[in-house]
Amino acid sequence: MRKAVLIAAVMVCPALAEASIIKSVLADAELRGAATFRFVGFPLYDARLYTQDGAPLDWSEDFGLELQYRRNLTAYDLVESTMRELRRTGTPLPVRDQLQQCFEAVQTGDRYAAVSDGPDRLAFWRNDRRVCTVAHPGIKQGFMRIFLGENSRSRSFTRALKGE
Repeated sequence: MRKAVLIAAVMVCPALAEASIIKSVLADAELRGAATFRFVGFPLYDARLYTQDGAPLDWSEDFGLELQYRRNLTAYDLVESTMRELRRTGTPLPVRDQLQQCFEAVQTGDRYAAVSDGPDRLAFWRNDRRVCTVAHPGIKQGFMRIFLGENSRSRSFTRALKGE
């Protein structure tokens, strides 16, 4: 009996570790879609979109996005790639200083989650620990369009992430 309980606990714990912080900070958040982003064929991160009740993405509602990294990246890489993508997608927001306060280097398995709080605020968690809030007019759409916009780097990635 004791062995069966131990086996069950070992099987359940990894599933609990994968539960997203988003479900605890965003009311009624449910997984909407998931996708793996690849760069020149190599998986860079796994992404999961959480919306209220798992409904289709509605930009007027709050939602959350979680990235689990498959590669080691420096904080510089995270900030610079975000700034490049903001420019590329047409939203060159002056948020570099705020992002530098938010982003730390990641190793394989690390997670960042971003949860919107209205159109002008994004709260960030790193491995389930809140690290910062970025506040700027239009930050929600500007940042999230990198992953969910019509002009994302990969239409198939975006469609899968949106659950389409």
